Amino acid sequence: MSPSLTLLFVIFCLLCAMTLASDPDPVQDYCIPNPKLGAIKTPLHTFLPCKNSSEATTDDFVFSGMKVAGNFTDTGLAAISVNPTIFPGINTLGMSFVRADLNVGGINPPHFHPRATEISHIVQGSVYSGFVDSTNRVFARVIEQGEVMVFPRGLVHFQMNVGKKPATIFGSFNSQNPGMQKIPSAIFGSGINDELLEKAFGLSSKQIGTMRRRFDPKRVRF
Repeated sequence: MSPSLTLLFVIFCLLCAMTLASDPDPVQDYCIPNPKLGAIKTPLHTFLPCKNSSEATTDDFVFSGMKVAGNFTDTGLAAISVNPTIFPGINTLGMSFVRADLNVGGINPPHFHPRATEISHIVQGSVYSGFVDSTNRVFARVIEQGEVMVFPRGLVHFQMNVGKKPATIFGSFNSQNPGMQKIPSAIFGSGINDELLEKAFGLSSKQIGTMRRRFDPKRVRF
């Protein structure tokens, strides 16, 4: 293959990768899922068949399930995640969102979203917020009511209520399926070999066992 053809092939592959790595572009104004039809699954996406646009109503585009906080976990976090499954109006629009409440001293443990950038808006309270880039540089500060912080896609980020009263946060994602992986559970709550973890973190087998019990996915509530 000539150098020019090789270059064109590489560019084509990069464009394909970028296209497949994000939500597909909508081909109509909106797509309210038809509950009478099942989901269509492909290797890359799950599609929800639309009902006829003439059957859409205003209520399809209004969500009222975030008026109050959800159930708090052991870390002082209550989160209500909203996606097309519970809010049909955002289906195919390339977005989802979350309401998060933090008790005083509560935390949103380090985690990341593999498929979305997040915009985090502090509705009330004072929240220590930040993320770590690929060079292990930390970008963090206390974010006050009315301020916004962005967490780039795929980067580890975290939050802690440092105020004297509960905090409320509204997070928005540029994907209807951002995904989430919590660092503690991913490391100690999965099936990674104990010897590898001992060598990686300088912990004893007993300490690894303690961490595994602490972050057992059947028990942990972040």
